[in-house]
Amino acid sequence: MADDEKQTRDDFHDAVNMTASQLEKWLDTDESKSVGQKKDGATESTGHESGRHIVAILGKKQGDLTDEDHAHMRKVVGYVARHSEQRPSGDVTETKWRYSLMNWGHDPLK
Repeated sequence: MADDEKQTRDDFHDAVNMTASQLEKWLDTDESKSVGQKKDGATESTGHESGRHIVAILGKKQGDLTDEDHAHMRKVVGYVARHSEQRPSGDVTETKWRYSLMNWGHDPLK
């Protein structure tokens, strides 16, 4: 195993603080589907699609992770880090900011 893959997995598991079942349940909500940017003509936001990929990654054994999975894990780590820095003031419980992070597997209230 390459050291960078281990670092990627460690960083990913630090960023993703929701379980696969919590994330799956969240992705089924109207709030989850109401946030995020959609590519031209897409019906699903980038973050929602990412959440589905994260659920799949969380369900895999370490040895079954693909290069694509590792690339997505790095993307998740970067998104969570950047978006977390943009935290709005006040109560964020029912904000698009929190909902967007949750689509990426990170609940900032945890």
